[in-house]
Amino acid sequence: MNLSDVIEGLVEERGLDKDKVVTIVCEGIQAAYVKKYPELRFHTTFNKKTGNLEVFTEKSVVASVTDDEKEISLRRSKVLNPQAQLSDIVNVPFDEPIGRIEILLAKQLIAGKIRDLEHLAVFNEFQDKKDTIINAVVHKRERAGFVVKIGEVMALLPMENSIQGEALRVGHPIKALLQEVLPSARGDFQLILDRASSDFVQKLLELEIPEVYEGLVEIKKIVRIPGYKTKAIVASSSREIDPVGTCVGVGGARIKPILRELGQEKIDLIEETESLETLVRHSLKPAEIDKVEIMNEEKAIVWLAQDQRSYAIGKMGQNILLASKLTGIEIQLQDLTPTSAESMSLFVDSEESDKDDHTGNGKINIDDEEAQS
Repeated sequence: MNLSDVIEGLVEERGLDKDKVVTIVCEGIQAAYVKKYPELRFHTTFNKKTGNLEVFTEKSVVASVTDDEKEISLRRSKVLNPQAQLSDIVNVPFDEPIGRIEILLAKQLIAGKIRDLEHLAVFNEFQDKKDTIINAVVHKRERAGFVVKIGEVMALLPMENSIQGEALRVGHPIKALLQEVLPSARGDFQLILDRASSDFVQKLLELEIPEVYEGLVEIKKIVRIPGYKTKAIVASSSREIDPVGTCVGVGGARIKPILRELGQEKIDLIEETESLETLVRHSLKPAEIDKVEIMNEEKAIVWLAQDQRSYAIGKMGQNILLASKLTGIEIQLQDLTPTSAESMSLFVDSEESDKDDHTGNGKINIDDEEAQS
């Protein structure tokens, strides 16, 4: 059988090692012959000159043949191997056919081992890229998430790892964090991507801002509600470097590519400070805060004008939730001029978490009318 074209096709289309493909094909065909003729011992080789797979069976060299299937005369063995002697084992070409069942077995074995070889190639190519940003192209959408192409390899961006409300279009290039590289496929995929974690935004900052990548500007802490906002504390190793300005860039040149990648999501960058009062104040951006009083290590009261309250709270309480996670303390908002029956105070417990929240710990209690503002 001529397999040269088939083997070359597998090597070129799937980027597999030719010698390994040849070995897999030989082993699959040999297994089929063993199933058909279990009493015989076989060897298979690939003839590179003819492109044929050659099957041999072992026979003992004897003076007088009593079993044609397992023995060969000394005279005939000399034709195959001039050095053959009595009691030697020689490989004799085997021309008997195999049936459909054996051929199906060979195909299944070969297909399975080729898949294993492909899985190993993908694992070896991408294992060193785990936890880094990769470029991909959206291929299609499935119930489990988005299938994307990284070169010629398919990867999965699960729905739970996608940015909420994001509409990815087929053929649209995206960046994603390579979250998992599996040695064998889970479902149809070995590569699992992520765009919803805080790590994804941190890696984007490292990618787009040289000072962050080089460690001159350090991201001390980062929290995120994907699709809404990311808040990060940044610090500089040098007094001459403004960590926030460095990340934003002139006219926002550095931060804008990151914002485009995140769609409608915002990023608040806050310079590290030893003052917890200052940190709490800045964490509630874009609200203008009048006064912060640190009650203890777990609680702070923030005074602000009535018209700043909605900014501090954010949509569905998400801004103050992120502020609490970032600072690690409970935040209580208090109006400068308290109203009568509707006493406006808001409590955020940074030690509890909502279910399935990508951003970490935190709980917010807020009435329905205020939450929708």
